[in-house]
Amino acid sequence: MKLDLYQIDAFTNTVFGGNPACVVPLDEWLSDDLLLKITRENAVAETAFYVDKGDKIHLRWFTPEIEMDLCGHATLATAHCLKSILNYPKDKIIFETLSGDLTVFMQNDFYFLDFPSRMPLISKLPEIIEKSLNILPKEVFKSRDYVLIYDSQEDIKNIKIDRQTFDQINLNPGGVIVTSKGNDCDFVSRFFTPQALILEDPVTGSAHCSLIPFWSKRLNKKELSAMQISDRVGTLNCQDKNDRVIISGQAKTYSIGTFWID
Repeated sequence: MKLDLYQIDAFTNTVFGGNPACVVPLDEWLSDDLLLKITRENAVAETAFYVDKGDKIHLRWFTPEIEMDLCGHATLATAHCLKSILNYPKDKIIFETLSGDLTVFMQNDFYFLDFPSRMPLISKLPEIIEKSLNILPKEVFKSRDYVLIYDSQEDIKNIKIDRQTFDQINLNPGGVIVTSKGNDCDFVSRFFTPQALILEDPVTGSAHCSLIPFWSKRLNKKELSAMQISDRVGTLNCQDKNDRVIISGQAKTYSIGTFWID
């Protein structure tokens, strides 16, 4: 079986920036076991697989370990693949996913993702996560992910994770967001996933489903600018729409190829 493979850098306007995702179009679904094996072979944080159903596109996301309920950067990468490489004819793409229908449209080289809002609630930090951090947060919240609030962008930049301790907890399918107000944008963040092949996700669109409503309320703003300050760095434009959020960013194609499965 011959399959096409596209690797896209999402939430960036330069190759080698943002978050890399692989996109694999399918005519019909393969077994979950095979999808996981393909994802592990790709060795990026997420691989998106899709089947075009005509009116909608059935989209699924896999890490090397599990299927995810929601992934922003791989959704953006898939939209970029469809619109900028494969000449998808419709102005609006409707993805059928585990998180419901997700709509993406493109304007002036930016992709706009309409995602669910996940306002985090006040929570208590698990002892394992607390012991794994070199800097403790000022506040703790949780939705799918833990959201840890810090005083400054410098704190976020300097956070280190003791992985041996951190990997003792399983937040399947969630992770840990660290965030603060930004110096040159409204807020910054980083994202860590315990027991994952890739500890720090470079740019995490799904994390912004919680970050956007949180910072929108705290800053009393409906439109916000954000940066995920990993080594690769990603930039996101954000809108709070009450029960939905709009996350927008750019993407660049890194590679186009094919592979064969016996």
